[in-house]
Amino acid sequence: MKSSNPEPTRRMTPTAYENQSFIGSPDARALRILSEYVEPLARFRRQNIQDTVVFFGSARVHSADEAKRQLLALQKPGAAKPEPRHGKQLKLARTALEWSRYYEEARELARLLTAWAKSLPFPRHRFVVCSGGGPGIMEAANRGAVDAGGKTIGLNITLPFEQTANPYITPGLSFQFHYFFMRKFWFAYLAKALVIFPGGFGTLDELFELLTLAQTEKLAKKIATIIYGPDYWRNVLNLQKLADWGAISSEDLELLKFVDSPQEGFRVLKEHLERHHLHMPDVGADEDGPDVRLSARDGDDPLGPPPAE
Repeated sequence: MKSSNPEPTRRMTPTAYENQSFIGSPDARALRILSEYVEPLARFRRQNIQDTVVFFGSARVHSADEAKRQLLALQKPGAAKPEPRHGKQLKLARTALEWSRYYEEARELARLLTAWAKSLPFPRHRFVVCSGGGPGIMEAANRGAVDAGGKTIGLNITLPFEQTANPYITPGLSFQFHYFFMRKFWFAYLAKALVIFPGGFGTLDELFELLTLAQTEKLAKKIATIIYGPDYWRNVLNLQKLADWGAISSEDLELLKFVDSPQEGFRVLKEHLERHHLHMPDVGADEDGPDVRLSARDGDDPLGPPPAE
């Protein structure tokens, strides 16, 4: 006699890592955090990246061409808007054109650095230009590295405004982070130098976070902190007052190097990187002449040895 009860429906139960409702839940937060460590690590190894120079700065700085275009659009006949809004827009556009020098100079500094780094005889890519992956100074840095034919990294972050990946990041080296602290980890972990261009709260946050790590010797390497544009920064920050009040020591001010041109910035960067992260082995002469090669200092490769051929 057949049962009148219908047969139960068979359902496939997904594995835990394929269960999107679980992966997106508070219970799986630790896994999401870990993935923002493990996945970039794997990609950096595949792309043969050893270390970076990080460029920070405002997302709101335009190239000179774009700043001129926006200013001309406001100045042309028929473009006038009722005051005071148009007057404010015009003032901001003129300021943007003045600020555009920092876009062009960040691009040139990144080009100079990348051209030099590409000439170093290492199995891994050294001193790769890294940015926050967005527009403005971040785009300029990535663009300059591309001008020199080098790889370049973008560590993007999910934000409600401003932050979309710029088109100059090397394929495979554009990252999208959810957690700010994991993004900051990757900024700090591979960096051998920081270049701080004019910026706002985000730039200040990144600057002081890494300065604190350097001041408290939490970094296992010597990082140069180069402040680009003293006219801007000395109006925004008076760090000498911190030393005068005893909040920091006078020696802490030596963590910062102020520069005001791509050539000066490159000279300071190159001197730091050669002194602290490269060294010349002893010169040994043989029948083929002297053997002089740059090599990485011991412990200077956080991602381990290059992959086997």
